Amino acid sequence: MSGHSKWATIRHKKAAMDAKRGKVFTKLIKEISVAARTGGGDPEANPRLRTAILKAKAANMPKENIERAIKKGTGELEGADYTEIVYEAYGPGGVAIIIEALTDNKNRTASEVRHILSKHGGSLGETGCVSYLFKKRGLITFDATKYTEDEIIEAALEAGAEDVSSDGEVIEVLTDPSSFEEVQQGLTEKGFEYETAEISLIPDARITVDKETAEKVLKLIEALEDNDDVQSVSTNLELPDDLTVE
Repeated sequence: MSGHSKWATIRHKKAAMDAKRGKVFTKLIKEISVAARTGGGDPEANPRLRTAILKAKAANMPKENIERAIKKGTGELEGADYTEIVYEAYGPGGVAIIIEALTDNKNRTASEVRHILSKHGGSLGETGCVSYLFKKRGLITFDATKYTEDEIIEAALEAGAEDVSSDGEVIEVLTDPSSFEEVQQGLTEKGFEYETAEISLIPDARITVDKETAEKVLKLIEALEDNDDVQSVSTNLELPDDLTVE
C-alpha cells in the first residue's frame, strides 16, 4: 500500500465546508448537465453521468435538482451551454496544477484563472506541460474514525481496488477508472458509507516543498476552487509533515 498524503484530508475538509455553503451544488449541477449533454440523459448508458449523480447524492443534493440538471443537459429545459476547458499551470515551488473548468464564457474564465495564478505566485503553462504527470484514477474516501484501514483494505481489494492508504483521518481507495463503479458498489454493498467518490487526476509522483511554499500553494488552490467556473483542481503537491491541516 502506498504512503498517504495529507492532500485527501484537506480535500475532504474543503468538500465538507463547500457542502455547508451550498457552493458544491452549483458545480455538480454544471457537471450533471454537461454529462447529460455529451452522453445522453440515461445514467445506465452514460458512465460520466452516473459518476456525477453519485457525487451529487453523496453531497445530499435533492433528487429534483439532479433531474432538473439532466433535463437542462438534454435540452428538455432551458440552460446555459457550458464549454469544458483544461488549464495547465505551475504554482509556487514549481508545483504542477491542472485546472478543470466548465464555462459559458471562455474569455472571462481564462482571464480570471490567469489573474488568480498571477496573484498567488503561479503561472499558466502550455498545453501538455504538466498533464503527463497525472493519470485518471477512481478515488473513494472514507472517514477513518468510522472504519479501520484493515477493514477497508480487505473489502476494497476484494472488489478490485488498486491501492488503499490512510493518514488516520481519511482512508483513500484508488481504482482504475474502468473498475471505479464496481469497487464503489462493492464497498457500499458491504456496508461501508463513503465520504466522496469521483474520477480524479492523480499524480504519479508528488513534489515536496517547504512549509511556507506549501501554504502559498494551498492558498492558490483555494482561490482557484472558489471560482464559480472551476470544477476541480489537481496538484502533485506533497504536504510537509510540519504543516497543520486545519
